[in-house]
Amino acid sequence: MLKRMLKLVLSIAAILFIVITGASFYFYNVAIARDDKSFLNGNPDLAVTTAAAEADVIDGDEHWWERQLFEDWKLHSEDGLNLHAYYLTAPAPTDKTVIIAHGYSGQAVTMGKLAQMYSEKLGYNVLLPDARGHGRSEGRYIGFGWPERRDYLGWIANVLDRSGSNSQIVLHGISMGGATVMMTSGEELPSQVKAIIEDCGYTSVQDELSYQLKRMYRLPSFPLLHSTSLLTKIRAGYAFNEASALKQVKKTDTPMLFIHGDADLFVPTDMVYELYENGPEHKKKLYVVPGAGHGQARKTDPVTYDREVSEFIGAYVK
Repeated sequence: MLKRMLKLVLSIAAILFIVITGASFYFYNVAIARDDKSFLNGNPDLAVTTAAAEADVIDGDEHWWERQLFEDWKLHSEDGLNLHAYYLTAPAPTDKTVIIAHGYSGQAVTMGKLAQMYSEKLGYNVLLPDARGHGRSEGRYIGFGWPERRDYLGWIANVLDRSGSNSQIVLHGISMGGATVMMTSGEELPSQVKAIIEDCGYTSVQDELSYQLKRMYRLPSFPLLHSTSLLTKIRAGYAFNEASALKQVKKTDTPMLFIHGDADLFVPTDMVYELYENGPEHKKKLYVVPGAGHGQARKTDPVTYDREVSEFIGAYVK
């Protein structure tokens, strides 16, 4: 009897192991692997990560982009990837440069409106990297901002090489890009990085994927999130719990503007309050946009958005 019970338990355990392992590979391919992300398009509030970016093109910004004389910049990452970025010199000579980080499944060319604002309204040089696993950059996986934080140190160094020690640098990211610039903030940054703008970034990869696992699949985070995290560690070199914007903003002294829409259903608005509370003392501001969904803050209220950004960075960039 005991033998039969033991065999039954082992059989059930083996079946569970196979199911969890298979599900982990599925979720890795869905969320982490560089692949088609059309699954986002089936839900209005999930689709906005790509739809918000595509609105830049649909609204006519492709004509502005096509008129610009972008330089192609290259970066060889610490782990051997060839990364790509577009660089646009300011209309008039300046030591001010913004590095703009795009969102999940996007690419640099989808950030046209923001690039145009910095170039034409604020007179900045603009650098727009394609994140690893996106656009013209190499990479077989999406890092959700964690390995990208090290890439951004390289892009910052390239700006300093180009513009010199008098450079004044702003980082501005949206969605995954917002998480990227927050994760970068916790690294040892050169003094030339004067301000950071994060728009609708998440507290951590673990928090965001746990939220989406429950929301999209009606599944608890345990054990799938943990098994997929282990697989991600093996295949992509990072675990979900270590990829934390929250931990990074606790370490930074770089001034930071936190932006979020109060109707965001992709990255819940509650996250921005926790991030703001843990941001740099006396060098932070919170701007929550009424009625704005994910990635829609500037589109919802462009006048106030641009004013908030301009005033915030103007206090630190001279």
